[in-house]
Amino acid sequence: MSALQAADIARVCHEANRALQLLLGDDAVSPPWDEAPEWQRESAVSGVREAVAGATPEQLHQLWCDFKVNDGWTHGPVKDAEAKTHPCLVPYEELPAGQKRKDHLFAAIVAALS
Repeated sequence: MSALQAADIARVCHEANRALQLLLGDDAVSPPWDEAPEWQRESAVSGVREAVAGATPEQLHQLWCDFKVNDGWTHGPVKDAEAKTHPCLVPYEELPAGQKRKDHLFAAIVAALS
């Protein structure tokens, strides 16, 4: 898979995630792909590559957590990019059902488009 293909699929995953955030009433909806910070786009592209390699939704969540922690993020009650806190920095089994859906949706989109 070329970088362009991975980035194209990541864009679709990102926008689907934004739509799900809106449906779930997320207080901090991600910006559109073209306005997203570079780290967020890089994280999505990395997730696409991992999903293509066979990562499960649970593994994708753990990889996302690892990416966040390595970037200085910690668990916190609200998603705050400035403070680098996120309530989803927990083991997969502790995520609310709506948050687990995002990982399954991501994996399904990658499978459909790759």
